[in-house]
Amino acid sequence: MNTVFLLMAQYNAAAVIPIETVCRDYFAPLTVPTLLRKISAGEIALPLVRMESSQKGAKGVHLTDLADYIDKRRKAAVKECNQLSGVA
Repeated sequence: MNTVFLLMAQYNAAAVIPIETVCRDYFAPLTVPTLLRKISAGEIALPLVRMESSQKGAKGVHLTDLADYIDKRRKAAVKECNQLSGVA
């Protein structure tokens, strides 16, 4: 399965997903301000798209960036699981 295609289906082929939606779907129970703070601090490596230069402008995450983030987290989880279970 390709994560990009799954996200395209989930978000009706939208290129940029609003940060509120990403937070609700993938970072619960974090709040949007907490998620934004963690992204800004580099704790969560997820590029944030600003739709305009204003600080109050709409923010979102590009679909392919979210897919990459999910795939990296999955890869880390699989590695950890294999190490814990003794699989090479």
